[in-house]
Amino acid sequence: MNILIHDIKNPDEKTFFDNWKNDATVISDNGKIHPCICCFGCWIKTPGQCVINDGYNNMGALLSKCKRMIIISRCFYGSYSPFVHNVLDRSIPYILPCFRTKNGETHHKNRYDNAIIFTVYFYGKISDREKETARKLTAANGISFFAQKTETYFYEKIEDIPEVL
Repeated sequence: MNILIHDIKNPDEKTFFDNWKNDATVISDNGKIHPCICCFGCWIKTPGQCVINDGYNNMGALLSKCKRMIIISRCFYGSYSPFVHNVLDRSIPYILPCFRTKNGETHHKNRYDNAIIFTVYFYGKISDREKETARKLTAANGISFFAQKTETYFYEKIEDIPEVL
């Protein structure tokens, strides 16, 4: 299964979604996502699933079946847009609350035996410093998501982003 998380307000179906197969899940802003409240319910009360029932509570399970996760996001000061950032926060059930050390850094342990390909397409007027920050962020996220491969691309306009599959 492939997952596409995007913040495109009016996606042109022909541009991004024509080649998606039936096993793809597209996650976009329906206006109902709630922010993570850091209650640890996804680790303690309902392991692997967020306790907030707003339609985004199954991110851990979705990622457990994912082979490729693609993000299309406006770049905000070297980070994701608020919506995409919120979706990633709500993906915390994908990992365990316990820690491990990798390359001298502390990271959560994985809940699922899954290695995804993690690709991020940033768009907007992005400075070199923002690109540097974004590359570091996506590399760290790749480690957190146990990605087998992490890719980061930058485009000035949404229209310049190539078909993602």
